[in-house]
Amino acid sequence: MVKNLEKILVSACLLGQRVRYDGAGKATAHAEVARWRAEGRLVSYCPEVAGGLPVPRPPAEIEAGGTAAAVLDGSARIITPAGADVTEVFLAGAHGAVRAARRHGTRIAVLKEGSPSCGVHRVHDGTFSGTTIDGSGVTAHLLRAAGVAVFSESEIDAAAAHLAALASP
Repeated sequence: MVKNLEKILVSACLLGQRVRYDGAGKATAHAEVARWRAEGRLVSYCPEVAGGLPVPRPPAEIEAGGTAAAVLDGSARIITPAGADVTEVFLAGAHGAVRAARRHGTRIAVLKEGSPSCGVHRVHDGTFSGTTIDGSGVTAHLLRAAGVAVFSESEIDAAAAHLAALASP
């Protein structure tokens, strides 16, 4: 009998897909990710592209003083340097990530730190100066609220330990 392996939702850019705002990927060379890929565990997802944004696209940040929770409750926006409001596209992609996680039974996600979608512990501060602050992106926030354990690309070992704990009876 073949056991169903736990799936892991991973930011598509971390798998080398050229989906970032600048048209690049940010592939991780971590051995665990290579093993998960070989085992067929990975669910690749880019909330920004899934929400409808093109590649490349202008960068976007949660506006200064805002948080993912504030974006979700409508009291903050996600904007481009020109001031274009792209909040709805980011929200669509974030809700799509939760649907993808549920569809695949995913309880773990590894996301790209710093993104207004996928930031796990750090996001840009809304000034487009390259400065980051403590906080999470809207996708990371919604996945956590849905019960998914969320890790950044620098926490893959912790994600692997969590995965092993889920597999233990």
